[in-house]
Amino acid sequence: MKILFLSTFSIFLLSAFDPADSSAHYDKILSHSRIRAREQGPNVCALQQVMGTKKKYFSTCRNWYQGTICGKKATTLYECCPGYMKMDGMRGCPAVAPIDHVYGTLGIVGATSTQRYSDMSKLREEIEGRGSFTFFAPSNEAWELLDQDIHSNLIDNVNIELYNALHNHMVNKRMLTKDLKNGLTLVSMYNDQQLFINHYPNGVVTVNCARIIHGNQIATNGVVHVIDRVLTPAGNTIQEFLEAEDDVSSLRAAAITSGVLDTLGKPGHYTLFAPTNEAFEKLPRGVLERIMGDKVASEALIKYHILNTLQCSEAIMGGAVYETLEGSTVEVGCDGESLTVNGVKMANRKDIVTSNGVIHLIDHVLIPNSAKQVIELAGDQQTTFTDLLAQLGLTSSLRPEGQYTLLAPLNGAFSDDTLRMDQRLLKLIMQNHILKVKIGLNELYNGQNVETLGGKQLRIFVYRTAVCIENSCMVRGSKEGRNGVIHIFRQIIKPAEKSLREVLKNDKRFSVFLNLVKDADLEDVLSQPGEWTLFVPTNEAFKGLTDEEKEILRRDKNALRNILLYHLTKGIYIGNGFEPGVTNILKTIQGSKLFLKTVNDTLLVNELTAKESDLMTTNGVIHVIDKLLYPVDVPVGNDQLLTILNKMIKYIQIKFVHGSHFQEIPLTFFTSKFIVEPNIKVIEGSLQPITRKEEKPGRKITKVVGGATIRKITQGTRVIEGGPELRVFGEGETITRVIHGEPVIETYTKIIDGHPVKVTEKKVTEERIIQGPETKYTRITEGGRGDMEGDLKKLLEEEAPVRRPKPPKKAQGTPRRRTRLVHP
Repeated sequence: MKILFLSTFSIFLLSAFDPADSSAHYDKILSHSRIRAREQGPNVCALQQVMGTKKKYFSTCRNWYQGTICGKKATTLYECCPGYMKMDGMRGCPAVAPIDHVYGTLGIVGATSTQRYSDMSKLREEIEGRGSFTFFAPSNEAWELLDQDIHSNLIDNVNIELYNALHNHMVNKRMLTKDLKNGLTLVSMYNDQQLFINHYPNGVVTVNCARIIHGNQIATNGVVHVIDRVLTPAGNTIQEFLEAEDDVSSLRAAAITSGVLDTLGKPGHYTLFAPTNEAFEKLPRGVLERIMGDKVASEALIKYHILNTLQCSEAIMGGAVYETLEGSTVEVGCDGESLTVNGVKMANRKDIVTSNGVIHLIDHVLIPNSAKQVIELAGDQQTTFTDLLAQLGLTSSLRPEGQYTLLAPLNGAFSDDTLRMDQRLLKLIMQNHILKVKIGLNELYNGQNVETLGGKQLRIFVYRTAVCIENSCMVRGSKEGRNGVIHIFRQIIKPAEKSLREVLKNDKRFSVFLNLVKDADLEDVLSQPGEWTLFVPTNEAFKGLTDEEKEILRRDKNALRNILLYHLTKGIYIGNGFEPGVTNILKTIQGSKLFLKTVNDTLLVNELTAKESDLMTTNGVIHVIDKLLYPVDVPVGNDQLLTILNKMIKYIQIKFVHGSHFQEIPLTFFTSKFIVEPNIKVIEGSLQPITRKEEKPGRKITKVVGGATIRKITQGTRVIEGGPELRVFGEGETITRVIHGEPVIETYTKIIDGHPVKVTEKKVTEERIIQGPETKYTRITEGGRGDMEGDLKKLLEEEAPVRRPKPPKKAQGTPRRRTRLVHP
């Protein structure tokens, strides 16, 4: 009956906690271990043991499914859960372990060395008697791992040294694992020494960085937790350790220089990865001197070695990322018995416990990005870039006191042909990968222009999942250093030099497409400033068309415009800027939609594979295709045109609707500047007010004044300021003058009755003066290129619709004059 009562009492104690308590990570992991072993019978727990060692863990789901701990293969063990035991001939662990006082419980959990030393030191009587104790009992293996000199000293003086050492493992109250909160400090029964508790999310509980490997073994007068090492009294603060330890004198000097040493003397829960003197000696002399001579860099260096959380090595079962006092992160992990930082084995002495944290001595100095020069931020995948900068003498231009941005292509971006280029040309290319200002990733925005060290302007394009500069898009890995930022790119950046029209004109592959653009009077679109994406079919797309069929295409200008403008969309869209595998929908100038997608770094346009992408121009980007695009939702009503289109387009079924017509697309979607020769400029669509003065002494122009045609003016002066203005003069024409917006002041000379008269006019309203016969225009060009007569007429009709009077009959006196004023 007594055994039954005690067994029931022990179960009550084990279950006397809230299972939802966020601090009870140990108990949750233990519950998962019980579930994993349920097929082995009742009260069996599954553990993982690191192969080649005696280390066992109630492991997390991550470690369990990976089958590894600290990168080493782990085997599965099945043992009785704490508090239970086997019975002969029965499955699992159906019996409750007997309950005894603390001394007897040490034997039950297998801590026989601690039990023996308790007997030798006269502690037995105390832990068999009345009280409520928590005993953190070192396992037998823990005593074997203890330093031999310390071990001998304890055994040689059992009544004092060993007794005190064991008392240092005891707390004068019962503390179950659910009571051992993270960051808790307990007072031991020896000289009020502090015991620092850490309770980690992976279920590991440590006492002064010793791991509890078997917890919650209930005794009649307390509880026993078995730990994996013998506790030694915690030292003073981290600062005091650094001041006393000769092997870290270099770190101490750097901490004093940076002003961080005092921080390590304050209360807290710090982890210090302390580089030894030997570690500092490995650094290049110039690097160390530069950092120590820069207070900001030296402070960043020291703070990068400090975590604001206490991380014992025994709690690390895999890699985890922690924030440092410097602000960036380090990855702390393990490789077997070795502690790793940022993936490198470097700890040569672990778990030096102090009153405000723990110290791990390491044999490497950790240098944060914030303490590095911008050129030092480049990684293994950017070595070609940094080697070229050094080879071409550009590294010296990156002064420590300056601010720069490096646009570093990956090694694979540099082809053999590029590396064999003339050094002068290669230097120009590399200069265009250096910006003269420091621009972080979060400071880049769409439409931004930045200037390179070579004086070129680069455009920034920001998409949903990508940031691109000209033709090249970034990959992950941007870093910020002491004097700059580095961004990583897929390709070499190529600043645009030519317009869309110039690129097409200089490439014979696009001659047919460009000729059709001219026939549709759209060539001006390709020359004007703007942001366009143009999908250009090569001549291959028109292969097999006869001259007669091409002429049919040219004759129906409205249909041709619809087809060509389906290849054009507003905005610059880089191929690599699209989110991979996702369909992107763009509205074309024609009005229908294009469907774009990138698959395996290849651009698909309406499921057609682009043969080449990202040909950058000053006013857009070109993607090369080998088939003509056609909007599937637009029917054709002409048999001849349908036959021609079907000859070129076989990847879709073009609809035929008898009598249907293509919609007319007004050319108001772009900004144009027209020149009417010989001497008059027509300006339409300007976005900014224009102020321009033109003087043409000695030039002959023709003006109609008072209905008479005058052939000679010796000098003409116009001052135009304010809003947009449209002016047209043609030989033998009447004057149609339309003035909008701000006041327009004109000063010019008229010939009236054979005498020159200087006239100054100021107009504040819109005025249209219409006289004479129908206008006959001279040749109209844009920047000296191409005929645009049709476009100009259309613009005049849209901007200033007028009634054209019949030609006046010859009569004596003043000619007929009609004026209409329209307020803006």
